Amino acid sequence: MGVLTERVNVVCGHYGTGKTNLSINLAIECARSGESVTLIDMDVVNPYFRSADYADILTREGVRVIGPNFANTNLDTPSLPGAIAGAIEMGERVIIDVGGDDAGATALGVYSRQINEAEPDVIYVINRYRSLTTTPPEAVEILREIEGAARIKATKLINNSHLKSLTDARTVEDSIPFAEEVSRLTGLPLLFSTVPRDVPLLSIRDKIHPIEVFVKTPWE
Repeated sequence: MGVLTERVNVVCGHYGTGKTNLSINLAIECARSGESVTLIDMDVVNPYFRSADYADILTREGVRVIGPNFANTNLDTPSLPGAIAGAIEMGERVIIDVGGDDAGATALGVYSRQINEAEPDVIYVINRYRSLTTTPPEAVEILREIEGAARIKATKLINNSHLKSLTDARTVEDSIPFAEEVSRLTGLPLLFSTVPRDVPLLSIRDKIHPIEVFVKTPWE
């Protein structure tokens, strides 16, 4: 079963926190453990880093991908297929990759009734090194905006603090107190902190989850 305990899992957070890369990792982990899993790309905000753009990798791993009708194009406002509602109501594992901030969460709000009925885990992803979420109060403020737009409440936290290709052990370890304070302020349990598989940590061992880096900028 891996780290996910609920059938429907919503992955949300501030723009640029690494939600898409995390969603891809979670979906592949579920598939490798023998589960039937669908990854729904609901990122209608960012035209560059969408889960649907990695459909080839995901399909090879046995993950079903549902994405915006215009994913893999340069159109700015992709629409969402009707298959999303059906996937949420199916019995298999579902991971929903939501676009950044309240603008992206508004698209999720269209399906809030079906999602809330499924009693999902809503995972708020934080990155200490992103602008507008460099302090715990800022991260909480962004969360409240997302919850309001999506009409759904977060249930858990994942610390995905990173500096892209510059991420090292200190990057992750220095972010732990930040994540713990966000957890305290929100009352949400911190599931784990991620670390790229090729980055050895020096001192932190508890609640660390290695991930692959699939999503990269063109210059990485």
